Amino acid sequence: MDPWLSAYDSSYDLAQEIAEKIHQRNRYLRNGENPVKINVTIRSLMKRLNENIGQLRDSLLRSVSSRQITQLEGDRRQTLVDELLTKERQLQMSFKFEGPEPDVIRSSLMSGGGASGPTPYNPWVLEEPEETRGLGYGELRQQQQRMIQEQDAGLDALSSIIARQKQMGYDIGNELDEQNDIIDDLTNLVENTDTKVRNQTRHVKLVDKKSGSCAMMVVIVLLLIAIVVVAVWPTK
Repeated sequence: MDPWLSAYDSSYDLAQEIAEKIHQRNRYLRNGENPVKINVTIRSLMKRLNENIGQLRDSLLRSVSSRQITQLEGDRRQTLVDELLTKERQLQMSFKFEGPEPDVIRSSLMSGGGASGPTPYNPWVLEEPEETRGLGYGELRQQQQRMIQEQDAGLDALSSIIARQKQMGYDIGNELDEQNDIIDDLTNLVENTDTKVRNQTRHVKLVDKKSGSCAMMVVIVLLLIAIVVVAVWPTK
């Protein structure tokens, strides 16, 4: 399985565990029990979840920038990260809330329910946070719209980063092409020079060989002349 998807599944399971811990904490509060110990555990898990989401986001950015995954897959994974970020915010808001159980209809609205009616128990939405208490449905929807706009702004920023990385990749590719052309020219120059050196070496050897043959012929001719002269030289 893809390491990124495995890390995402682990983070999702961790978020669900946090939701269950918060639900358990709230049950302690309703029963008058001391929630200090479980609060410490929840804070530790929340910190780990935040770090995991950061690592998922950084890893996704590197994968998209280096083209290890397609743009379509990158968009799909970014949606998963955004959903996980939304879950984290909901968990943080639920952790801060220490009152009675919220109204079912308002919880359904906060969890994405609507005209379809109340949804079954959702471990992500345990209680209505203080930030939304007393707000009407219209105000709740406006708050959701603001969250969506913030996510869109984050996506726009990510898109700009990816665009810059893509342009840098093009620039590096063009630079490499130019360097390869220079290397090819140098290779051709070296090959031509090597060919010329080989030809000149063969020429020198040929001239040297001819020079040696000519000297030998001169010596032989001189010896013949000397023999003839001695032979015809009159003796007394």
